[in-house]
Amino acid sequence: MNDRQELAGFLRGCRERLCPADVGLPDGARRRTAGLRREEVARLAGMSVDYYARLEQNRGPHPSRHLLAALARALRLEEDGRDRLFHLAGYVAPEWSSGADQHVSPAILLILDRLHDVPAQVMSDSGDVLAQNAMAAALLGPNVGRNVVVRWFTEPASRLRYRAADADGMSRAYVADLRAALVGRPDDPRPAALVTRLRAGSAEFAALWGEVGGGRDVGGQRDVGGRGAVGGSREVGLTVRHAEIGEITVRRQVLVAGEAGLRVVVYTAPAGSSAAGRLALLRVVGVQTMSA
Repeated sequence: MNDRQELAGFLRGCRERLCPADVGLPDGARRRTAGLRREEVARLAGMSVDYYARLEQNRGPHPSRHLLAALARALRLEEDGRDRLFHLAGYVAPEWSSGADQHVSPAILLILDRLHDVPAQVMSDSGDVLAQNAMAAALLGPNVGRNVVVRWFTEPASRLRYRAADADGMSRAYVADLRAALVGRPDDPRPAALVTRLRAGSAEFAALWGEVGGGRDVGGQRDVGGRGAVGGSREVGLTVRHAEIGEITVRRQVLVAGEAGLRVVVYTAPAGSSAAGRLALLRVVGVQTMSA
C-alpha cells in the first residue's frame, strides 16, 4: 500500500543526511539547514523541483517506478534503502533491471562524482542515462532519465550539438551498443522491444541494423550480424558544439562497470590540447549558461 506520509518523511531524512560533497556538488553559499537542497535532489534525479517538493510535502502524485529509481540514485541509496523507497510507494522492489529503473550502487556514483574535471555519465547498456556529472550535463545537456539511442534516431534536434561529419560514427556506435545488449541478455525482452521500436521509427536505424544478413529473430524480424559490432563500441571521436565555448573535440570512451549492464561513459581530450583547455573552461562556465 502506498504510504505517502512515510514516503515524504523517508525522502526528507535521506536528503538531510547528505552533504553536497557526497554527491559531487560544491558547498556553495552558507546553508541554513543540514543536507542537500530540494532543487539539488531534483536536478540529480532529472525531475522538476516542484514535483519533488510535493513528494516531500505529502501532496504529490503517485511516483512511477522510473522516478523512484532516479530518486534512489540521487539520494545514494544502497539496495535496502532502494527497496524501502519502493515499498513505501506501493511497489515491489525490482529484483534486477537493465532499463531506466536500474539501480546504480553508491560506489559507482562515487566514481562519477570524483570525475569532476571531465564529462562522465552512467548508462545502461541499451542507452538509458541513469546519472551524469555536472560536466556531462554542461557538455551534452541534462539527459538523466532519457534514452540517448531513441533520441538520436527519432529526434533530429538531438543531433544539433554534433558535427554532421560525426553522425555516421555515432549512429554505428549506438547500433553496436544496442546489439551487444541484445546478444548479452537474450532473455530480457527490453532490448528486443527497443530494436523493434527503432526499426519501425527510423529508416537509418533499420538500414544500419540490416547491413549484414544472418542471425536470429528479434521482434518478428531477423537479428543480423552488423560489421562485427557484437562486442559493442568502446571509443568514438566526436566534436560537440557548445553555445558559449564553441566546438570541443573529445573521445567518447565506454568503460564496462562491474554491475551487470552498466557503462561509465567518459569524454576526454589529450592533455595540453585546445580541447582540454575548452573542457577546463566548460568546468568554469558550468550548466548555468548551457543552451539547448
